Amino acid sequence: MTEPLQTQPLLSVRGLSKRFGGLVAVNDVSFDVQQGDLVSIIGPNGAGKTTLFNLLTGQLAPSAGHVLFEGKGIGTLSPDRRARLGLGRTFQISQPLVSLSVIENAMVGAFLHHPGLAAAARRADEVLHLVGLSDRAGVRAGTLTLSERRRLEVARALATDPRIVLLDEVMAGLNPTEVVEIADLVERLNREGYTFLVIEHNLKVVRRFSRRVIVIERGAKLAEGSADDVLRDPRVVEAYIGRKRA
Repeated sequence: MTEPLQTQPLLSVRGLSKRFGGLVAVNDVSFDVQQGDLVSIIGPNGAGKTTLFNLLTGQLAPSAGHVLFEGKGIGTLSPDRRARLGLGRTFQISQPLVSLSVIENAMVGAFLHHPGLAAAARRADEVLHLVGLSDRAGVRAGTLTLSERRRLEVARALATDPRIVLLDEVMAGLNPTEVVEIADLVERLNREGYTFLVIEHNLKVVRRFSRRVIVIERGAKLAEGSADDVLRDPRVVEAYIGRKRA
């Protein structure tokens, strides 16, 4: 019988740790992300989730462990070199260039792989269409609603032609209708081939679109598995949802 081919992970994290003096913010975390995955990272506030993202994209250097992209170590690469390889991300706090138009904001990301104004503008126009902001392309980014700013964050990440997109609480602060709209967007983009690693607090969203969930507690990986299995785990219930009162 022929052995099935083993697919090399797009992103591999091995024993990743980050210490700030005596504080261990990320503690020996390991996991893989395959091409086409949609993976959620959940955990209580202060668990180390954003610090983990910063280690993956190069804003922080690890104290120990390795980050591999398509099997090659990238732990010494700068954020811009990682972005050029294909790691795109959004940030927890949306900070568009408010004096520029929406399409000019998207062009900032597009310049990474599309040098020249015309080429960058074409790519920016494409990603604004993907996220539903085509009709807002010419307005100043400072006039956008919070939901539109979140879409623009996604558009700027997509404009870099990423192999994987790291979404850091892209639905935070949105009303229930807006949350559904952004969840719809992420699911559609995933079906179209984009790979996502998502920090998310909304458990309804996590249940809806996460085939795999990673739980971080006090910097360490507490659990990993399907949304249903992980959210039934008593350790996760206690750490993330809270200890039940007698």
